Amino acid sequence: MPEKSQSHINKDEVTVAIIGASDKPERYSHKAFLLLREKGYLIFPVHPTLAEIAGVKVYNNLADLPPGIDTVTVYVSPQISGSLGEELRRLKPRRIIFNPGAENPALYDQLRAAGIEVIEACTLVLLNTGRF
Repeated sequence: MPEKSQSHINKDEVTVAIIGASDKPERYSHKAFLLLREKGYLIFPVHPTLAEIAGVKVYNNLADLPPGIDTVTVYVSPQISGSLGEELRRLKPRRIIFNPGAENPALYDQLRAAGIEVIEACTLVLLNTGRF
């Protein structure tokens, strides 16, 4: 199956930004990347230094993402995600999933006040149980 283009978002597609995406197969963010792609989601990996992961363009910061991202899944430490609050509110996804180890309760009220649903869960579990 050919890769979907990241340059145009169809409003009917569920788009997912992966903060902390990795090209290392042992990382959970990489496993989520692969499973999201396998299930047909339009994915937008975010990492400050990578250019691509498995042929998919990587965005080096949230400001470079196109508008219309539905879901953000977070795989970075609270110290890093805490500095992204303003950018996450500006991106205004429908929901943000904080994976185990990425939980950041100090950020949750700000995000909820901006109308963003906050979920503490494992993206892989949500995908594998049909609750994504």
